[in-house]
Amino acid sequence: MRKTCLDVVYELAKKDPRIFFIGSDLGVGTLKQFKAEMPGRFLMEGVSEANVVGMAAGLALEGKIVYVNTIATFLTRRCFEQVALDLCLHKANVRLIANGGGVVYAPLGPTHEAIEDVAIFRALPRMTIIAVADAEEMRRMVPETVEHAGPIYIRLGKGGDPVVSKNVPFRIGKAIPMKEGSDALIVTTGIMLKAALDAAAALDTAGIKTAVLHMPTIKPFDQETFLALAEPVRSIVVAEEHSIIGGLGSAVAEIIAETDFKTPKRFRRIGIPDVFPDQYGSQASLLKRYDITAENIVAVTRTLLK
Repeated sequence: MRKTCLDVVYELAKKDPRIFFIGSDLGVGTLKQFKAEMPGRFLMEGVSEANVVGMAAGLALEGKIVYVNTIATFLTRRCFEQVALDLCLHKANVRLIANGGGVVYAPLGPTHEAIEDVAIFRALPRMTIIAVADAEEMRRMVPETVEHAGPIYIRLGKGGDPVVSKNVPFRIGKAIPMKEGSDALIVTTGIMLKAALDAAAALDTAGIKTAVLHMPTIKPFDQETFLALAEPVRSIVVAEEHSIIGGLGSAVAEIIAETDFKTPKRFRRIGIPDVFPDQYGSQASLLKRYDITAENIVAVTRTLLK
């Protein structure tokens, strides 16, 4: 997913002289063609991420479209003030490409696991937050970021994830209905789309007609599409690779709380509880530890409908 994202940035930069790339302590050889062919628009900074955001803001205010790439926790926890004041306050055209959203960096522990990154940036005015499901959706998404006004946070998965997204045009701010259903609705984002589709298939087999809504754009929230799928169902479950506090589940809960539905709703969030993950391992092992799985989505949905 990350390679696809950066490859598309490189292709776009060859056509658009406004595009500038800044990496922060990335691996040797990252975007080496970009560096060789467009050295004046390529910078590999050290490990001062807050300084990177400040430089990106300055370039953006001079008319550049700046793509910044480093680890998600560094962009969110470490650079919060610079992102808020330098990017969001000035509506700067900077795209923050965040490696390791969720528990991708499970082998490195809680210092590198971005379990609250969406919550942090959801609170910032003018910030757009995107988490695609797979590399092919990434390929469709990145070109849409060029002309978008204001900062964007792009949450990357581990890579190598199965391709499950629909081959439909990507639009920033638009949710994608993946499956229809009249009994239950599963709402998800990022790589959790695969688990949601698997859960919906199992529920359908049990006679529970289950809709799936993929939200690659978490902010702004596509309320219109969500309400269209939510109105007929009796239960809504959100599954995300993020803390249950402040992420997609919280965004959905806010909408449910303020909507006068004709059909009453039962609602649950599936995600990381209010803890720092206390085990090292793999992304898959931590998702299983916190029951962020297709099997648990099925179990929770069935319980809500009893």
